[in-house]
Amino acid sequence: MNAPAAPAPRAARLALAGLVALTLVALLWEWLLAPLRPGGSWLVLKAAPLAALVPAALRGARRALQGLTLLLPFYVAEGVVRGLSEAGRHAFVAWTSALIAAATFVALLAWLRAARAGPGRPR
Repeated sequence: MNAPAAPAPRAARLALAGLVALTLVALLWEWLLAPLRPGGSWLVLKAAPLAALVPAALRGARRALQGLTLLLPFYVAEGVVRGLSEAGRHAFVAWTSALIAAATFVALLAWLRAARAGPGRPR
């Protein structure tokens, strides 16, 4: 039985750090930093899918990482739309979220590509 291919360590670290950071930003965005309504909003639940994927992503579970690649574009889109339509602190938090989500997406793709190619396999 072959040993699993070692993922690109830098891309893996960046993707995992981005996932944790995006989860925290999504949680704090609608709870404390810039809620849609004063006192918080039900939009805080948008952090739940990300938080659910954190343990599996930390283990390097391929299905969780693939699912994350499908979720991240929605977080990028929300950040861009709210960054363009809101002002002040709200726009700053939205753009920060969009930037983290985009960087996480790129790192995640690099990680999955390195894991797929593995040692001795053509790219």
